[in-house]
Amino acid sequence: MRILVLGGDGYLGWPTAMYLSTHGHVVGVIDNFAKRRWEMELNVEPLMPIRTLHDRVKAWHEVAGQKIELFVGDLRNYELVLQAFEAFKPEAIVHYGEQPSAPYSMIDQSRAVFTQMNNLAGTLNVLWAMRERCPAAHLVKLGTMGEYGTPNIDIEEGFIEIEYKGRKDVLPFPKQPGSFYHLTKVHDSHNILFACKVWKLCSTDLNQGVVYGIETDETLLDERLATSFHYDEVFGTALNRFCVQAVAGIPLTVYGLGGQTRGFLNIRDTLRCVELALVNPPQAGEYRVFNQFTETFNVLQLAEMVKGQSEKLGFKVEINHLKNPRVEAEQHYYNPIHRKLSDLGLQPCLLSDELVQSMLKRVQDHAARVKRDIILPRVTWEGSNPPGRSER
Repeated sequence: MRILVLGGDGYLGWPTAMYLSTHGHVVGVIDNFAKRRWEMELNVEPLMPIRTLHDRVKAWHEVAGQKIELFVGDLRNYELVLQAFEAFKPEAIVHYGEQPSAPYSMIDQSRAVFTQMNNLAGTLNVLWAMRERCPAAHLVKLGTMGEYGTPNIDIEEGFIEIEYKGRKDVLPFPKQPGSFYHLTKVHDSHNILFACKVWKLCSTDLNQGVVYGIETDETLLDERLATSFHYDEVFGTALNRFCVQAVAGIPLTVYGLGGQTRGFLNIRDTLRCVELALVNPPQAGEYRVFNQFTETFNVLQLAEMVKGQSEKLGFKVEINHLKNPRVEAEQHYYNPIHRKLSDLGLQPCLLSDELVQSMLKRVQDHAARVKRDIILPRVTWEGSNPPGRSER
């Protein structure tokens, strides 16, 4: 089918575009390269050098013999979105095109407001453009497990049956987001649900866990096709940070007690999940939610896993506990349901000792590029962030 990937320059967007192209789809990408500008604002960068999207599209054509159509522009520009949809005529849309960082949204008032305006306006423009240009297209939207928070009950996939005062109904699962970024995902979900209801659009909301991994089958074809690996406090993940700290001889920084538990999945599973959603579309007017993760770990478990595998490679590793810069429950019940993608055939690639060692070795290859001063947390949820952060 004809699939348009929004945010095609990103960590997930670019591998998704190549994966879908490899699997016989006609693929286009839209990006305005804002993530690269946000990185420059904060003086952070991926550990491995990343080519421009133009260069990667060209390299993909040279390596794979397939074309990916590139549209440059901002999803907040409604005319640009309309023009891209009219030119490409998508049958499906994979939407990654948002500011993706909780810490970024918590730096200051400016970035909190920007995150809300950027993410919500972009998604609303996509919904209106679908209504006007391709109402039969399937929107696959990247959500987050962070929408749910950590309730003291099992987390269902999007909806929950509630009985109250003798009456029953199936309602959206209660949301307890943990940052202004996560709030945008909640608002997106409400907007998409409403658009499906009133305009008979169809959408799959992929409430995704934390993604890990550096390589896919496609990125391994040529170094020019690599995707990004962030380890800094704003755009990085705990697992990435631990791997870099282990190689750089920095104690692993566990926030608080380290009991915060989340869902995780391999980047290869992300690509497969998107494909499963695309080839098994919902009906017109249907809004559905898939909880997209394969395993759960707490932060301390990740640190201990990295420490164990690092020591096998000869690194001496310590684990330090820092004051948690976030406002969150550090020890909690966490049992989210994730059946729907498995029912569609997902065979997960689980986090293994071998995979952790592979990530450590890749980090070691680029150890000279590690910026030690961007790893430790400076952004706090209480708002006492260092001067200069508000400069834009």
